[in-house]
Amino acid sequence: MIYDIQNETLPREDLEKLQLRRLQALCERVYANVPFYRRKFDEKGIKPQDIKSLRDITLLPFTVKQDLRDQYPFGMFAVPKDQIVRIHSSSGTTGTATVVGYTKRDIDNWGALMARSFAASGATAADTVHNAYGYGLFTGGLGAHYGAEALGATVVPVSGGATRRQVTLLKDFAPDVICCTPSYALFLAETGEEMGINIKDLPLRIGIFGAEPWTNEMRVEIEKRLGITAIDIYGLSEVMGPGVAIECAEAQDGLHIQEDHFLAETIDPVSGEPVGPGEEGELVFTTLTKEGIPLIRYRTRDLTTLNTVPCKCGRTTARMKRVTGRSDDMLIIRGVNVFPSQIESILIETEGLTPHYQLIVARQGNLDTLEVQVEVNESIFSDEIKNLQRVESKVMKNIKEFLGVTAKVTLVNPKEIERSVGKAKRIVDKRNEG
Repeated sequence: MIYDIQNETLPREDLEKLQLRRLQALCERVYANVPFYRRKFDEKGIKPQDIKSLRDITLLPFTVKQDLRDQYPFGMFAVPKDQIVRIHSSSGTTGTATVVGYTKRDIDNWGALMARSFAASGATAADTVHNAYGYGLFTGGLGAHYGAEALGATVVPVSGGATRRQVTLLKDFAPDVICCTPSYALFLAETGEEMGINIKDLPLRIGIFGAEPWTNEMRVEIEKRLGITAIDIYGLSEVMGPGVAIECAEAQDGLHIQEDHFLAETIDPVSGEPVGPGEEGELVFTTLTKEGIPLIRYRTRDLTTLNTVPCKCGRTTARMKRVTGRSDDMLIIRGVNVFPSQIESILIETEGLTPHYQLIVARQGNLDTLEVQVEVNESIFSDEIKNLQRVESKVMKNIKEFLGVTAKVTLVNPKEIERSVGKAKRIVDKRNEG
């Protein structure tokens, strides 16, 4: 189902005209109202009126997460504080928190874009949505909540945690749709099995998963364990929250970007130069309609490719390939670039292993080392030592052959790796310890 026929099916020529008008208005607005951007524009020697085509976006400055931290808390706001109706914020666990403000129109737009997203997943107004994204300063919970309500669906605002209770509610309330991180979906399935409840037997039919990178192999595992269609959703707090892009249920061939609200680019993460059509690059967003905290060329650090060929579902918006990793969580092990998603693909394709793993990076002398700790499933838990060693050797060999890096592989017992109700912690970096 297409929620917003007019805007989701615009011919590309009309869409680009709309984007240009909104980009030009955005530049005028931030230059007038945000001292940070006025300074950035002046440093580059450009004025808003210099933007005469979409190609001119390359004249504009980039914005990075540190810029938002440097302007903490409200230095990036483009409207007076009395026009801000809600504030969200990152946790600040890796530095000063980033703060995002929303006007009433921003909140309404966000709800409409999330309603589009739910409709694209196959959800309808008749459905019940079990929302296990965290509520609070994190954008996931409230973003999904308001979008499901805008669609007309019934929302169960469970939030994160209390996993056994969540499984009970899935059985008792019989929702049609679940929203959570992909790793938490598998944790729910695992917990259900411990409780004697097979989620696969429940009416649940759609899962909308985001907030962490995940592979297609993990999708297959989730769909098998929960008996649902697993849909990938993309968003980030700084740009809006969830709903910036989502897969459609008809094709599941890339995530449709809400291009009437977000102008997307892909760039070389080192040089900052645009990459060619279909080439992998770092995803960059310009928020075309945000009032509270509009952003110019925000570097997401997420790696993907863009495809502007219309989808068979009828939407004409560009599609982004599933995020393969982040330019800032890429590991460089003895000169080899490694992403957690690449390791995950190898693990999930190996019989007897689960998608629960951690990558332990350490330093031995002057060399970095990589250890992959991965849980075995119950089927091989009691196998003889030599059989487990054979699995370890097979994974080590595959990592070496496919990724070109030598890694130690350690099989651990089921449930040994700590579960998360939010984003799974995939990398443990011990290089600066001791």
